[in-house]
Amino acid sequence: MYAITGVTGQVGGAAARALLAAGHEVRAVLRDEKKAAQWKERGADVAIASFEDADALAAAFRGTAGVFVMIAPNFAPQRGYPNAHAAAAVLKEALTQARPERVAALSSVGGQRGSGLGLITQVHILEEALADLPLPTAIMRPAWFMENSLWDIAPARDTGIMSSFLQPLERAYPMVATADIGRVIADTLAQSWQGRRVIEIEGPQRYTQHEIAALLGRVLKRDVKAQAVPRDQWEALFRAQGTAWPAPRIEMIDGFNSGWIDFEPGVNEHVVGKTAYETVLTELIKRAG
Repeated sequence: MYAITGVTGQVGGAAARALLAAGHEVRAVLRDEKKAAQWKERGADVAIASFEDADALAAAFRGTAGVFVMIAPNFAPQRGYPNAHAAAAVLKEALTQARPERVAALSSVGGQRGSGLGLITQVHILEEALADLPLPTAIMRPAWFMENSLWDIAPARDTGIMSSFLQPLERAYPMVATADIGRVIADTLAQSWQGRRVIEIEGPQRYTQHEIAALLGRVLKRDVKAQAVPRDQWEALFRAQGTAWPAPRIEMIDGFNSGWIDFEPGVNEHVVGKTAYETVLTELIKRAG
């Protein structure tokens, strides 16, 4: 039995589906019982637990061969990231109580950095909280999600422009599909190991913004061009979108663009997925309608 948190999201859901497809038993850990039906239909066990309740989470994790944990993404965190600190502490307490055979935790490329991460600081906090966990632990550090292109589909379809914050447009960045992340998590949980592992995950190739725009145009069947958003416009744009404190988002993008947020070549395990960007874009466009 493998307990999976975040099953209503992209990564947790992909991990749970990959485990079920491989014939493993899965316990979907949910906070909302209304979302349990689809997982019961797939043959999963379901545990309802508030992610502020360490005892409830421990009950969901107890007796399992492995647990996947993550902090729910928060794109508008408060200063000092109090929610991430609280969530990491609860997860650590629950895991310490339950003592599953092994743990996989979602982090991010760059998660080893102690500063200059912006929004990625939240998963760094989880890494730090689990650093002395007395259980075999695998820290999963995926690249930029290909699924982030969902926000580009409507503007590209309407205007032919894909506005890009990743710059320069000619730089090839590591990207990965969430389906590949889920498969790597599932494979990792099914393994046996001791101590702490760090596993980096990226897709089959790196892409420039020009290449992504061309792929998007091919799937949309229209000409699409990448266009850099000037750095001095970012704060105003993010505030207009409703972000009261844009600094973490800006700092994260600056970290990618400067190369500060990157993998550690030759230091950690490194897995390359199989899903092509065009495959992800095709699915996103179906979803967008």
